[in-house]
Amino acid sequence: MTDLRARDEQHVPEHWVDRAPFDPEEADRVLTPEQQRFYTASQWRLMWWRFCRHRLAVASLLFLGLLYASTLVTEFLAPYDPHARNPQFINAPPQPVHFFHEGRFVGPFVYGYSYRLDRATLRREYAPDPAKVQPLRFFCRGEPYRLLGLIPGDLRLVCPAERGTLFLLGTDRLGRDLLSRILYGARVSLTVGLLGITVSFVLGITLGGISGYYGGWIDNVIQRVIEVIRSFPTIPLWLSLSAAMPVSWDPLWVYFGITIILGLIDWTGLARAVRSKVLALREEEFAQAARLMGARPGRIIGRHLVPSFLSHLIASATLSIPGMILGETALSFLGLGVRAPMVSWGVLLNDAQNVNVVALYPWLLLPVVPVILVVLAFNFLGDGLRDAADPYSGR
Repeated sequence: MTDLRARDEQHVPEHWVDRAPFDPEEADRVLTPEQQRFYTASQWRLMWWRFCRHRLAVASLLFLGLLYASTLVTEFLAPYDPHARNPQFINAPPQPVHFFHEGRFVGPFVYGYSYRLDRATLRREYAPDPAKVQPLRFFCRGEPYRLLGLIPGDLRLVCPAERGTLFLLGTDRLGRDLLSRILYGARVSLTVGLLGITVSFVLGITLGGISGYYGGWIDNVIQRVIEVIRSFPTIPLWLSLSAAMPVSWDPLWVYFGITIILGLIDWTGLARAVRSKVLALREEEFAQAARLMGARPGRIIGRHLVPSFLSHLIASATLSIPGMILGETALSFLGLGVRAPMVSWGVLLNDAQNVNVVALYPWLLLPVVPVILVVLAFNFLGDGLRDAADPYSGR
């Protein structure tokens, strides 16, 4: 027995203990500058570095940033007023931009239209006329407008030639420029998502935080209300609430009504996510310390608990906004959402309900392209933010 103990003591590794006082500068000498930068970075900086590694999410963020920035200067970007009619060019096809004419560089220009009326089908047939070379004008004076409805102006990014036309995406059944209407429609369709998510977040964070923090009968009441709302099919509920709005309402009030409807329906999922987070965090030491120091429940929830999972809320917002944009588009497409004279992507797609019209004038479906791009961009952005929310996990 003694021999076994002596043998084990021989195999025990020697333990070295440095009895010298701790030198904080020694850690700086051991770590490389890149390691020091990583270990001393804040959580938000780590999230930003992780997000930048997701190239598709970064590209989506830039695309959405440019798109939302364009809504501030829509009047400057659009070649025409959204309600300006051109009776001579009804359902005209898109005019492609050219740079060379007969082998000679002319600059950006379009060919004018020549058309004839088909007596058999009563349809206008348009064809580019090489004799009508119409150079584009940039930073030109056009029809007067009010930027954001406040600032008067008449400067536009691009204008058609004098007595010419510029229909890059074609025209609709009333001869209105489709590109200009898509640009104006972005202002409504994109802001619906932002305003709707604001309503949804206020309700979801407030009711979810109260439900998770207090528990008991308050939690039961809020959860039963959520279950009742979630039991209704989404699209029929949208349709019924939209149809309940009076027809005599101003289009602006209809716009705000649609926004509130989308927010009132979408908050339930967020409320349950907030409730689960608050339930897990309310017993943590930092929350107990704030409670013992006399902090009110509202302050504990708003200043201590919610910031602990703020990254999760940001990712949830980016995934909820496209759902609201699709909701507004669907309601407007069915004639129950935003109404004329306001312009949105759903209102523009309302002209493409007839299959025969789409077969004859396929460019009327072009408003669906920005809808698809925006929804994809928000989903890619949400994936990047969700991955960046946990900067310590490997990829």
